[in-house]
Amino acid sequence: MAMISGFKEFIMRGNVIELAVAVVIGAAFTGVVNAIVDGIFNPLIAAIFNAETLKTSMTVSLGTSTISFGLVLAALIQFLLVAAVVYFAFVMPLNKLKENQARRRQAGVPLDPKKNPVTDLDLLTEIRDLLAAQSAVAPAAMPAAATVPAVGTAPTDALASDGPKHTL
Repeated sequence: MAMISGFKEFIMRGNVIELAVAVVIGAAFTGVVNAIVDGIFNPLIAAIFNAETLKTSMTVSLGTSTISFGLVLAALIQFLLVAAVVYFAFVMPLNKLKENQARRRQAGVPLDPKKNPVTDLDLLTEIRDLLAAQSAVAPAAMPAAATVPAVGTAPTDALASDGPKHTL
């Protein structure tokens, strides 16, 4: 039973679900990128190299084998397109959103908790600030600690009036 409950906990984690969604979206997005590469870039580059497609262009025959530089170039173009779309459609907007939230926090503008949920970092920063404020107040509020004489030394005058003295 412990193994099954551990598996259930693993599956229900947000990271696993987010990863599964990312894989599905990535697979669907690959179809779009393939269509762009095959429908637009391959014919344009193939026309430049006078070939049917980019994948069949820039080939070198070595005996019975053929090296296809066009196939590699098509894969590189496809990779760059995916990277560009991911960056400009996802990474850059999220970075701008985080920058705007940080700028608003520093300016003291209250954030709407529904639109801008409190993050773990926000909570930890608040806790740190509260602890720092308390530690700055605490030494002034605490009475001065009485010094305890070391074993085998005579008590000081301040401690002499405090009550009975014990020696070991």
